[in-house]
Amino acid sequence: MHGLSIIIHLFMHSSFVTISDENPCSDIMDFWHPLSDSQRQLIVDTMEVCRYKKNDVIYNEFEMPGQMLILTHGKVKVYKDGVGGRNQIIRVIKPIEMFGYRAYFAGEHYRTSAMAFEPSTVVKIPMETVVQLMSENQHLNMLIIHHLSVQLGQSDDRTVNLTQKHIRGRLAEALLFLMDSYGVEEDGCTLSIYLSREDLASLSNMTTSNAIRTLSAFASEKLIATDGRKIKIIQFDELLRISKMG
Repeated sequence: MHGLSIIIHLFMHSSFVTISDENPCSDIMDFWHPLSDSQRQLIVDTMEVCRYKKNDVIYNEFEMPGQMLILTHGKVKVYKDGVGGRNQIIRVIKPIEMFGYRAYFAGEHYRTSAMAFEPSTVVKIPMETVVQLMSENQHLNMLIIHHLSVQLGQSDDRTVNLTQKHIRGRLAEALLFLMDSYGVEEDGCTLSIYLSREDLASLSNMTTSNAIRTLSAFASEKLIATDGRKIKIIQFDELLRISKMG
């Protein structure tokens, strides 16, 4: 496997990289494997490791971007404040994934904010370093283009789904989206992320009261089971059908 195929393979399978909150530098080096030794050393010399507590803000809307962020441990939401103080979760970030750099290339302020769902570790690489490496290594260019292209496609899908699907379809899709993004616990059914009802509503583009009612309806129909913030998927195929039907 050579060239671009290495880059795409690493990116698409990054969720299977062994994550260690004790050694985020090692995680980053695995992720940037196609770079030369001197290029990887430049990342080590310029990067900053930041640890965030649950609900800590990583960056705010309207701030100026200056770093590429890579989540090495934990879970992060990217969201945008909406009308009446409501916010919309745009995407969720999982290890090892790049985020927070699009605005730099667009020459604009952040249009979103990012917050830790749970204790998280983020490696920050100055964009000056990233731009220098891009000028030296075409594989890095393809990695970033691929990543932005995947995010654009996902955003297109979510825009249509969140505006055209009914409430049940949106909530079913949100649950499946979380399963796909973060996986399940050892029982093979319980989502490995515990969201507040407000966050679940934000992810599904509905009011909190509607999210609570629809979640209760799913539980009554034995599609899911809930225990506080824990959600267990019982009937995956039926949730998939509801999501597709909208």
